[in-house]
Amino acid sequence: MAYFTEFINYTYFPTKNTCSQQRNGSTSLYHSDILVYKPGRIAGDECVVVFIPPSSSMKEANMSLPVSMGSLFQAALEEDAAHRDDGLCVVGIFGKSNMQSGPPKESLINTLADKHIFSLFGVPEDDGGGTADSHIQAFYNQESRVLYLLLSSVSDSRQLLRACQSLSAGIGHSDAHDFWKGLDRQHCLHLLYMFSVCHVLLLVHPNQTFDVSYDRLFRALDALRQKVLPLIRAAIKDCPVSKEWKVNCRPCPPRLLFVFQMNGSLKVFGNGSESGGNPDKPKKHSPRRRLQHALEDQIYRIFRKSRVLTNQSSNCLFTVPANQAFVYVIPTVEEDPVGALLGQLRSNCILCEQDSTTLVSGPRRYQQMRRSARQPGFGGDLVGMSMGGQPVDCSLKEFLWQHVELVLTKKGFDDSVGRNPQPSHFELPTYSKWIQVASRLHQVLISNTEEETAELATKVQGQLKVLEGFLDADTKFSENRCQKALPLAHSAYQSNLPHNYTTTVHKNQLAQALRVYSQHARGVAFQRYALQLHEDCYKFWSNGHQLCEERSLTDQHCVHKFHLLPQPGEKPDMDRNPPILNHNSRGRSTSSCNCGRKQAPREDPFDIQAANYDFYQMLDEKCCGKLERIDFPVFQPSTPDPAPACNQPAQRVPCEASGSGEAERLKESTTAQSHTPGDTSLSLALSLGQSTDSLGPYADGDGTETQVQQKRPSLVDRQPSTVEYLPGMMHSGCPKGLLPKFSSWSLVKLGPAKSYNCHTGLEQPGFLPGSSFLLPWDLVIRSRSEEDTGLTEPLDGGTSSWPAPNKTLVGKRGSTGGLGRSRRRDDMARVFVGFEYEDSRGRRFISCGPDKIVKVLGPGGAKDPATRVLNTDMPLYIPSPSQGRGLKPHFAQLARLYIVVPDAPLEVTLNPQVQPGPPPCPVFHPEQTDLVLPPDSLWVLRFPFSYSTERGPCYPPKENQPLNNYKVLRGILKATTANPPPQ
Repeated sequence: MAYFTEFINYTYFPTKNTCSQQRNGSTSLYHSDILVYKPGRIAGDECVVVFIPPSSSMKEANMSLPVSMGSLFQAALEEDAAHRDDGLCVVGIFGKSNMQSGPPKESLINTLADKHIFSLFGVPEDDGGGTADSHIQAFYNQESRVLYLLLSSVSDSRQLLRACQSLSAGIGHSDAHDFWKGLDRQHCLHLLYMFSVCHVLLLVHPNQTFDVSYDRLFRALDALRQKVLPLIRAAIKDCPVSKEWKVNCRPCPPRLLFVFQMNGSLKVFGNGSESGGNPDKPKKHSPRRRLQHALEDQIYRIFRKSRVLTNQSSNCLFTVPANQAFVYVIPTVEEDPVGALLGQLRSNCILCEQDSTTLVSGPRRYQQMRRSARQPGFGGDLVGMSMGGQPVDCSLKEFLWQHVELVLTKKGFDDSVGRNPQPSHFELPTYSKWIQVASRLHQVLISNTEEETAELATKVQGQLKVLEGFLDADTKFSENRCQKALPLAHSAYQSNLPHNYTTTVHKNQLAQALRVYSQHARGVAFQRYALQLHEDCYKFWSNGHQLCEERSLTDQHCVHKFHLLPQPGEKPDMDRNPPILNHNSRGRSTSSCNCGRKQAPREDPFDIQAANYDFYQMLDEKCCGKLERIDFPVFQPSTPDPAPACNQPAQRVPCEASGSGEAERLKESTTAQSHTPGDTSLSLALSLGQSTDSLGPYADGDGTETQVQQKRPSLVDRQPSTVEYLPGMMHSGCPKGLLPKFSSWSLVKLGPAKSYNCHTGLEQPGFLPGSSFLLPWDLVIRSRSEEDTGLTEPLDGGTSSWPAPNKTLVGKRGSTGGLGRSRRRDDMARVFVGFEYEDSRGRRFISCGPDKIVKVLGPGGAKDPATRVLNTDMPLYIPSPSQGRGLKPHFAQLARLYIVVPDAPLEVTLNPQVQPGPPPCPVFHPEQTDLVLPPDSLWVLRFPFSYSTERGPCYPPKENQPLNNYKVLRGILKATTANPPPQ
């Protein structure tokens, strides 16, 4: 197939063995033609352009094009019968290339083979440059019996560009480092393959300075070879080669040659001798020759110092000759491109004339090729002639062929030195034998596509860890730094730690440890050792230092380490792992019973039943168990295993009543396991509020009973469920028709109305001096007359029970309006009311206002009326009047409401509503609302100790939170006149 292109406005000079066709001013070119481009009359210079197609002149050979190793093993090469039994010399070429213009590694094979084999303009992008087979390209020259293997890697500009394009944009530093080190390991396997199948290797470097990183690379390759040597022996044990080859896994210790390219800073001039042109002085070597000698000495000293080269060549990865040159420096390319191209054209013409001569075989054929090789070759090797009378520098082909000749003549390499040098093995295989060995090694080391060698290939991949200590210096440095930083980070984590601590403390200490770690750790191993620090700190915390994450209803942590709760009937066991214990926050408080006549210490409760029911049931047996009471309705199961009601989808999410601190506790509660039986693992922040529209029925206490019932029907009027129960307490947002298993409220009768003495107050323990007096609530009871028959008047202390401004109440004593004969004198009824607060130390007092405590110093009882406390929202928590010495304030909580109902025609209705948090917190109420208290009695309403919904508790306020958000809504008591009994 002819490759051609079209040029316009070119002057065409055809050469021999070419054909051309001119049409319409254009010329199609075949093979090597010379075109002279005439830019016009502006400049008279002409540029000579030589067009060299990639492979058009290689049809005469069976393998005229470079192929990959996979294609080489699959191709059936037809060798000449005369040379079928001749030996084969394998030459490997590897190294680096630069981004500047200059002869790449491929051009060296063009020079050595005297043929245009590799394109000077690069490989097409679709040639599969990313596959494993494409990294090694092979070219077999049957005439010279030399097989060239060319290895490319990321050290070459084209492979580096492909690797950079394959990287994704968002890849991290550590992942990118792993990617490049993976390419380095792949390159090492390819190099190990080259050192196992080649006789001679050429290391090509783009400048004239030796790269000392090759010393570390060769030591890594030597260590890897010693590791995989048994695996390679198992792979080639059935190949038809000698025993020495099977034992040493290579035909001979390969000889390594170095080819450097001189950059533009070092130039060789025609009269550049140091003798100054004086013919009497002795001639010296050229500067390039002296540079080669200096590089040889430097390379040999480096490799001997690092033990890469030893006295016995059979034990080395490679050898260098003792009495032959092993360094060659390619001179700088001439700056005259026209002269260089004309010289190349002239050499091509000479080669074509020589090709027409009769080929001879044997040594004479090699001598003929050697004489032809003395002609200037491509790639800048144009100074092989005499310069100023100095000794002639050899060409690149002559430099290489003196080593290839030792292989083809089966003399081998005798590169051992010392007193007792041991001869090394040498074998010159035929092409077919070499193909069998090379194919087996390629399967084990590189391709891994056959099942029979898959196990060996997997074991070879497992031995690549030996390369990390040699090649991955960045990772080694990073690991050393990170390993030194880990103990410092561990010390920072464990500093000032209690024996048991919570998740919050763990996270804070871990953040401090990571800060210390980041100050000292560096490199690609940073993330890996940071994860190890996370794991180490978590193991330390969970190994006997993890505190129970459960919080009490007063927002105190359990002091026990991580434990399990005992099952019903099971006893606590400290010896088990984890231990079986009940929760304990070591918090103790003093509380009174339902009636308030007996005080007892109590543990900090962790569930709502222990807080609002169990403690008071225990005191009922000792104090108020025989008192008359009004029982609130509770759940009555009809099945042996009732279930708690599920959360309704339409149910609103409660508010977060305890401020910003609750968000952190919510995060902690989600990470820690719940140890409380039942439904105490419900979400905390979802249990602390309700939408603002739920406050509508309780916003003001001036409405009548009928209006309240229209806004929120009583649950008593509905038939409660006997299958599902309410997990928490009754509130404005819970589903209708559900009742809890126990009541958190209590309403007991202390005795008749006369059992309270307004001069002495409540005679109960724990009250502060002068603060046990109830507040009087005077109600006007209008006598029935002929005008008021059948009418009732609300007497709840609101505006409806008081006269309008500038008007007199009819029938009131001392009124200016006087008494009419048709009206009878009105009577007064006195109800006593008291809001009792109790702090955690058992100190109690009655409040006469949101911010005032009852203080009675003399006889006569309390003088403040109860209308103030009934017409306003009373706080649920107020500061205790007797604070401790600590900085943390103590709060007193509303515990009881005392009502003394006189023996009078009154109906006192009780309707408590508590909002234990900022809106939209739900409003809590008893299971039965709008209770009418019987007359002539002293009633005590005990409020719940803690408030909780089915989703979690409502915690008490913190010191920095306003107390006016925690309140008892106004309208808790309403009084109306009752019809008197018939006369």
